[in-house]
Amino acid sequence: MLKVGLTGGIGSGKSTVAAIFETLGIPIYYADKEAKRLMSEHANLIQSIKELLGEESYSNGNLNREYIASVVFNEPKKLEQLNQLIHPLTISDSHNWMLQQSTPYAIKEAALIFESHSESHLDVIIGVNSPESLRIKRVLERDGIDEAAVRQRMSRQMSEDEKIKKCNFVITNDEPFLLTKQVLLIHKTLIKMAADKIAST
Repeated sequence: MLKVGLTGGIGSGKSTVAAIFETLGIPIYYADKEAKRLMSEHANLIQSIKELLGEESYSNGNLNREYIASVVFNEPKKLEQLNQLIHPLTISDSHNWMLQQSTPYAIKEAALIFESHSESHLDVIIGVNSPESLRIKRVLERDGIDEAAVRQRMSRQMSEDEKIKKCNFVITNDEPFLLTKQVLLIHKTLIKMAADKIAST
């Protein structure tokens, strides 16, 4: 089975692209969602987060996402340290998840594939690319924050150009009606690559 990564900057439309792959029967590991699950369930991680960010990181046993966000987005060092706690566990969790899949390929959707150095665990990386103005517009509409906050989040990620250069396939998400066609072409290629991989073993 091929292990495929799906990445792109904030507001690029990764989730939309992932949803199209899902309609084709391809399982998706949503790294952000699973990271939050691990932050809520993994005892050692919970203790490490409390030690790093304070007991306020959890309220009545539940992850206090607003508090954590307020700390890490104002203190880049804290964000880096938090990621160093979460990324290894998420990489391990996604690897185990991949091993349980039976489709020709499965996808890990994650914004920080290259930043977390998890590309070494994947066979192919798909990048979703969108113009910056459109990405900002999407995040403004989705999250209800101001443009300065969006740009601050963008500044904490690898630049879109650098990220896309590292990808094996690129999907351009600036005209919605073109997305499905692009996904179908990549899907067919990945099916063939998976078959070739099996034939060579």
